[in-house]
Amino acid sequence: MAMLRPTYNDLMEVTNRDVNEGEEPIVKSRYSVVIAAAKRARQLVDGAPALVKERDEKPLSIAVEELYEGKVRILGEGPDAKES
Repeated sequence: MAMLRPTYNDLMEVTNRDVNEGEEPIVKSRYSVVIAAAKRARQLVDGAPALVKERDEKPLSIAVEELYEGKVRILGEGPDAKES
């Protein structure tokens, strides 16, 4: 079985890299990354354009790459979180 690269831990680090010390991280678990990647993959399946150069035809792989490159962001939870 091939390992998914980047890993979900890598995606958590990328998502949380702009969080200042003492602030709550945007993503606290791999589950949040999995849900975000799945939602984006569904958008791709439904016809949304890919935001990265497609090296793979699989929507989930494209979604993971978009998250890793920062083309798609995971928004924090709470009253200030807005969809973009």
